[in-house]
Amino acid sequence: MGFLYSIIIGGIAGYLASVFMGSHNGMLVNIILGIVGGLVGGFIAKKLGNDPSNDGLVMNLLISVGGAVVLIFIGRLF
Repeated sequence: MGFLYSIIIGGIAGYLASVFMGSHNGMLVNIILGIVGGLVGGFIAKKLGNDPSNDGLVMNLLISVGGAVVLIFIGRLF
C-alpha cells in the first residue's frame, strides 16, 4: 500500500510542480519528479527540524511539491 500511496502522491505532486513552474512534462516524468521530490523535500524538512513522517496527507503533498519544484529549478539551471 505504501508503494501505491507514493506513486499517487508523487504523480499529483509532480503535476502540481510542473504547473507551478510552467514545465510541460509527460505523466511518467511527473510521477518520477514527484517521488524524488518527496525524498528531497523530506530531506530538507528533516534538516529544518520537521519530521514529515508524522505529518498528514496534505503536508506530505506540500513537501513533495516543494521538492519537485526544487528539482525542476535545478534542472533548468543546466
